[in-house]
Amino acid sequence: MGRNHEVTTVHDLLDENGELSEPGWSRRLLQRYDRSRIKAPAWRIKEWDYYLVLNKDFAGAFTISDDGYIGLQSVSLIEFGDNPWEHTETVLNALPMGKIRLPSDSSTGSTTYSDGRLQMSYEVTEGQRHITCSFDNFFEGKPFKCDIILRQPDMDTMVIATPWDEKRAFYYNQKINTMRASGYMEYDGKKYEFDPKTDFGTLDWGRGVWTYDNTWYWGSGNCDIDGNAFGFNIGYGFGNTSAATENVLFYNGKVHKLDDVTFHLPESGYTDPWKITSSDGRFEMDFIPVLDRAAYMNFKIIASDQHQVFGKMTGKAVLDDGTVIEIKDMMCFAEKVHNKF
Repeated sequence: MGRNHEVTTVHDLLDENGELSEPGWSRRLLQRYDRSRIKAPAWRIKEWDYYLVLNKDFAGAFTISDDGYIGLQSVSLIEFGDNPWEHTETVLNALPMGKIRLPSDSSTGSTTYSDGRLQMSYEVTEGQRHITCSFDNFFEGKPFKCDIILRQPDMDTMVIATPWDEKRAFYYNQKINTMRASGYMEYDGKKYEFDPKTDFGTLDWGRGVWTYDNTWYWGSGNCDIDGNAFGFNIGYGFGNTSAATENVLFYNGKVHKLDDVTFHLPESGYTDPWKITSSDGRFEMDFIPVLDRAAYMNFKIIASDQHQVFGKMTGKAVLDDGTVIEIKDMMCFAEKVHNKF
């Protein structure tokens, strides 16, 4: 099985022993995820749907997740203006272990969470995704709400099935980029409106059984280039990627596969300039941070050190046919996360 093996047939994700039947990447969710086939304790299963909707001035991030022993439901509001700031508010649930009932497929149905303070819903219908949220006492006693539509025509996505070296541990993930965004967010009397000509949303859909201690790198972004939808997904550190990487370019609904990328973080700190390079020379970027959405906790057994850094990327990306895409000051993010959980 060579580098960047592409899965092209429909079959079950896991075999009868709970191991991945075919590690590799694909353009769609071809491998069927079935929670009942997992041969690991329920408290180790991690499932999440994460949306990021972003433009050059602001962004919203929305998470509904069931991580086995804990559920984590969160909303972030981020501004990139003269005084960049962000606030993330999280609701934690003890031992959900499947009770949140996240869908086994990203292409249909609804993902919902509701309690006395937070109501959040993702509805998938033909050609679009609808995000709604109402969050009481989101920040400084004030509520947050949103109503956002992401358009999703028939297009390629990035799907990867990756094992860890530990038995029965795996990561099954889909990234859907370049979904044009409309609608709004509202907080503290201010309305943040999205324009589908320039603004985009991304879905990070994940299911799997993770090992305990992990450090990963992930970057993603979208932009409009003269009416063409361009985006990228880059990352590493998620399991054993010998079968395939998750590094891709998106251009007008088609995926262009990349080999390996490396994040060159400055020793001086996360908010100084980074470089991102590629083994095949097809993704060479300078990244200028604007805001570090940092979060740190250490409860001994459970620990997390997260740096999701938003900033402006400039450089070149090369499509499969050799076409060079030049980008300048594209607002996106790159992150480094270390979790023990």
